[in-house]
Amino acid sequence: MTSKLGKVGVLYGGLSSERPVSLNSGKGVYEALLSKGVDAHLFDTGERSLAELAEQKFDRVFIALHGRFGEDGCMQGALELLGIPYTGPGVMASAIAMDKTMTKRILLDKGLPTPKYAVAHTEADLYEAEKKLGLPMIVKPPHEGSTLGLKKVKQVSDIPEAFALSQTYESELLAEQCIIGRELTVPILGKGDKAYALPIIEIIAPDGNYDFNNKYIANDTKYLCPAPLSAELTAQIQDYCVKAYLAVGCEGWSRVDVMLDEQNQPWILEINTSPGMTSHSLVPMAAKASGMEYADLCIFLLEQASTKVARK
Repeated sequence: MTSKLGKVGVLYGGLSSERPVSLNSGKGVYEALLSKGVDAHLFDTGERSLAELAEQKFDRVFIALHGRFGEDGCMQGALELLGIPYTGPGVMASAIAMDKTMTKRILLDKGLPTPKYAVAHTEADLYEAEKKLGLPMIVKPPHEGSTLGLKKVKQVSDIPEAFALSQTYESELLAEQCIIGRELTVPILGKGDKAYALPIIEIIAPDGNYDFNNKYIANDTKYLCPAPLSAELTAQIQDYCVKAYLAVGCEGWSRVDVMLDEQNQPWILEINTSPGMTSHSLVPMAAKASGMEYADLCIFLLEQASTKVARK
């Protein structure tokens, strides 16, 4: 089976602020593919050029890049031009999901629940957003991942610090209503009417702060998989997440982050189109709960690799 996959490139590293996470994801995928007899090769897109990528003559690639220039449609577009089949969503879905503001617009258009929001370019805009959204309020750069640049504004005096932090990443910021409740994430696999949700994971971070450290470094965060929810609520959340995945145009795989408020109302936060594959990562955890080991998940995703733009 694996011989049919041909020569496989694992694209990792990259140029984004999430490079350290991507390096770990890529190594994990690479070792898993080797264990399955795949002719796999690591390729750091942050250190090697597209010309070198073309020279490798990969039959397909596994995208283990996170953040800008890897998860945002840029690399997907290059692979379309090179005619190299790749894992995960295509150019449009990748670009939309990387833009949390645009994602929210599509979710709202489809009638899917997402927290109220406002776009801010200046500190004054954040003060206006606070009047609209109330406190607490989340401020974050809309094109970053791994909670980088994110700040919870608990009181009005926190606004200058939140603005300064998020502005180090980009000039247009997303202010969002802060949902108090349980933090969930839902991996989705497949394409079109065959897309399906894996078991829901509940994330219980120290002091409710699921930041970069608690995601990737510390071991204090607890994960409950499957999340302890009623069958009815589980089905509702999974249905919302599959609909969000399809609304944005995702295929292959993605992970949908959700908050469940104190009235058991789910709120979709964002969609990650190239989720982490590290030892702390959530898609492998949910896949294992459904009976799929890490290496089998890698093979499953690689088998679905494709170009999405029709070629004459």
